[in-house]
Amino acid sequence: MKKIFYILLLGISQLILAQNAEQIINKNIQNTGGLTAWKTLNSVALKGKVILGVNEEYPVQIFQQRPNLKKTVFTIKGKEYTIEGYDGHKGYSMNFATNKLMQVPDYAPESFDTDFIDYDSKGFTAEYIGKEKIGDLDCYKVELTKNVNKTTYYFDVHTSMLIREINKDEVLTYYDYRKVGNILLPFKIESNSLKKEGDYVLIFNKIEINKAFPNNTFKF
Repeated sequence: MKKIFYILLLGISQLILAQNAEQIINKNIQNTGGLTAWKTLNSVALKGKVILGVNEEYPVQIFQQRPNLKKTVFTIKGKEYTIEGYDGHKGYSMNFATNKLMQVPDYAPESFDTDFIDYDSKGFTAEYIGKEKIGDLDCYKVELTKNVNKTTYYFDVHTSMLIREINKDEVLTYYDYRKVGNILLPFKIESNSLKKEGDYVLIFNKIEINKAFPNNTFKF
């Protein structure tokens, strides 16, 4: 009898945690613009600067378009260089030894949407795993898991904004949310590699959404 009661209690607890995770994610989507606004977001153009070291920073432009097109452009000594991207068929990146774009074998393009939008239909499971402070902010921690891949998201308890994301490669921290159209987007992103290499900070001064890009924008 005790064993049956324990199994029932465990099942109920898991259901409550799953519901809490879903509620936290849905609150974030709602407070940042709503599901319709996110699903009708088709492109983003970001302009600002990337800080790579104490005294190393460059103007940067990032172009993204549904479903997974992407291009990142640095300006170095007044000249624009495409650093990396995906054209829908091939991934590519700059080889600085030859100053040429090179195709990246087995390139895995990033989804345009964050994984936690429609996470269940993408094969993820969500679990609320407690609270934790990020700086002075109390945050809910939610884990999304798919097969062996796991990402932890930290949402501000009071505003539901996404504060931090930890995946297998890096820790991303989001700051300075501003409204762009009907959507709230971070204007500062800090990346710290789990291998302690390749850290950077992105600071944007302009973000445009649903902009029509020229046909050759993402071509390799």
